[in-house]
Order: sequence, then C-alpha cells, then structure tokens
Amino acid sequence: MTEEQLIDGCRKENLRAQKELYQQFAPLMMGLCMRYTSSREDAEDVLQDGFVKVFGKIDTYSGQGAFGGWIRRIILNTALQKYRDNRSLQLHVPMDEVDYQLDNSESIMATLSAKELMQKIQKLPDGCRAIFNLYAIEGYKHDEIAKELGISSGTSKSQYSRARHLLRQMIEQEQVSERAI
Repeated sequence: MTEEQLIDGCRKENLRAQKELYQQFAPLMMGLCMRYTSSREDAEDVLQDGFVKVFGKIDTYSGQGAFGGWIRRIILNTALQKYRDNRSLQLHVPMDEVDYQLDNSESIMATLSAKELMQKIQKLPDGCRAIFNLYAIEGYKHDEIAKELGISSGTSKSQYSRARHLLRQMIEQEQVSERAI
C-alpha cells in the first residue's frame, strides 16, 4: 500500500491498513520512546498510547509535511505527557544549586556507539532524561523545554547539566572498570 492508501484506510478504520501503518512506523517510533522512558515496558506503553492517538487523530493530518513527522510529533507528545503526569516524582534542582562544572570536552562521548549512549541515557533519572533528549537530541531550546514541561528555564538548564554530568560519570566508571580487567 502507498502512504496515501494507508492514511485513507486508517481514516476508514480499516484494520489491515492500521496494522500495516503500525508495522511500518513502530520500529522507528520505539527508538524515540526508548529515549524518554527507563524501561522497554514503559516505552511499549508510550508507543501503544501514541498509536492509539495517531489512529484517533488521523483525520487531522492535512497532508502538509511528512506523515512520519506528524506521527513522530504525536509519539513525542505522548512521551512528554507521561513525563508530565509523573512529574511530581521528579527531582528538579535550581540552576544556582548545581555544584559541579563540566568541561567542554566531548571526547568521552565520542567514544560511544549510539546503542551504548542510548543504554546510558535510559539510566538517567526521568527529569534529566527528558530534558537531555529534548535539548541534545530533539534540538529544543531551554525556554521551549521549560514551556513544554511547565518548569523554569533555569531548571531545564540545571537538569541538562546534571544529565551530562551523570552520563560522563557512567562512562568514566565503565572505562575504569575496563582498565581494571
């Protein structure tokens, strides 16, 4: 089926079209979900909730812009909504309380594969992980993140700084462990 046929079939609630659309886009969207959750099970929940929204909102797709981008935005918003729903459990550290400074060297990060970095990102606390993904991977600005998550820009900056610090610690600890072997 072509993309237009898939969209039309999904608008008509055709199960075959919905299944094909899901199979076509789910693997890519699962990677997005994994970046915003701490486990595969949580990512699968976000993915499923996101596709329920995709199928429910398919009539709103205007045909302008990439269809995959439209789906991606819905899945991202679903992941961010899960974050906002659980925000009361998050730790937010004001910018002026950050007691560490990071150097500008990216050499440690450059030694990792994308899969290794993804595994480390998933180990970050939820708040740090969401902000790291939005800033470093999605390209949002701290003001945009603050608005999207209902936090201050300073909190976004501090959480991003904390995420980088924690990632660097994980990588350095792994390198020390490897040298000890």
